[in-house]
Amino acid sequence: MAKLWAGRFQKETDLVVNDFNSSILFDCRLYKEDITGSIAHATMLGRQGIIEPHEAEKIVEGLKGILKDIEEGNVEFSLDYEDIHMNVEQLLTERIGDTGKRLHTGRSRNDQVALDMRLYVKSEIREIITMICTFMKALAKKSRENLDAVMPGYTHLQRAQPTTFAHYMMAYANMLKRDITRLQDCYERMDEMPLGSGALASTTYPIDREFVRQQLGFKRLTDNSLDGVSDRDYCVELLSALSILMMHLSRLSEEIISWCSWEFKFVELDDAYSTGSSIMPQKKNPDVCELIRGKTGRVYGSLTTMLTVLKGLPLAYNKDMQEDKEAVFGAIDTVKQCLEVFTPMFSTMTLRRDNMRKAASAGFINATDCADYLTKKGMPFRDAYKTVGRLVNQCIKADETLETMTMRDFAAISNKFGDDVYDALDLRTCVAERKVIGGPAPQEVARQIDKIEKFIADVENET
Repeated sequence: MAKLWAGRFQKETDLVVNDFNSSILFDCRLYKEDITGSIAHATMLGRQGIIEPHEAEKIVEGLKGILKDIEEGNVEFSLDYEDIHMNVEQLLTERIGDTGKRLHTGRSRNDQVALDMRLYVKSEIREIITMICTFMKALAKKSRENLDAVMPGYTHLQRAQPTTFAHYMMAYANMLKRDITRLQDCYERMDEMPLGSGALASTTYPIDREFVRQQLGFKRLTDNSLDGVSDRDYCVELLSALSILMMHLSRLSEEIISWCSWEFKFVELDDAYSTGSSIMPQKKNPDVCELIRGKTGRVYGSLTTMLTVLKGLPLAYNKDMQEDKEAVFGAIDTVKQCLEVFTPMFSTMTLRRDNMRKAASAGFINATDCADYLTKKGMPFRDAYKTVGRLVNQCIKADETLETMTMRDFAAISNKFGDDVYDALDLRTCVAERKVIGGPAPQEVARQIDKIEKFIADVENET
């Protein structure tokens, strides 16, 4: 079967080369973007008199019919036509005759694929942002329900200071908020319409790029035809943003994996989002979290692939750039799959508040509060730090906690201690007094939740 470029060649493409060169097995997912772009292009050609208006109408109707048939599963793409662009054009020509051959007037596959990828990525960014917002709602809801769920905060995975589950989750909500703004920034920068760039040096036809831009909903036109067809920096930026998002999901997954263990037992996952063991009947494994943690590497790999593909390319288009699609498609699919399962898994997760509180009562996580107590009594902080260090050492030797020490024990260390020390060391007080902006005090975390919920609402109104 003759290729669309057959006029220059005297021999058929080797079958091995044909398969190696073909991208239709993966770029077929761009069919909607390709047809949408072609409809706008054909309409413009007719308006400009570059082809006859009745020919443009015939092409548009033919393209709409192809789109309908593809969506109904009535089209089988062919490797003989290499990519989605040539498949669609061949189908069009088969259906409407030689008029279909006029569609490609004034454009190249170089600016055509650049257009398709931008349309696709724009759509996927909007969908991913919506999915992140849904997950953030789940975080906010469970946080609001557990404003007073005291738990230990950690540094170096050692119990450090008292916090709450809600405060912990709002940390991740703020990470996800930044993930959304990174995706929004990417969207804003890439919202440029490249069609009209041609192969690299535009075209001699009197095309109307502005009309096509409006038809396709882009904010701006690309300003240089070479740049329009030869860069995929928006793909790199997208993959970078998705990698950071996956890093955040992976970190939360690691927390949940740890918290599910008997060593912590802070949370329990719903049976629907856990698996068992083939040999150990007592096991309940957090496989969803482990897979999210593992799949993060795949998204990182896509970013590395894209950077490596582009780093040595001269202008303009090179076939290497065909590798952008599988990297971008794979990363997007992975991220969406992870978000789709993470949200209901998290929403159905049960908190073991008693175990959280019990863990917070051990490990001397109120030691800093004890030092602050002495500082407020007039002792320099460094001296207070050393004094409390002696108290902790004494507690360890006597198998006590700061709360169980007697007033005589406190007085033996410093005369600054009074009966009010017990109130100061109470974990509820320790948390409630941390009411500075960003702290874990319930009323402060409630403010943080309000702010996150407003952010979500604003994003959803814009999307």
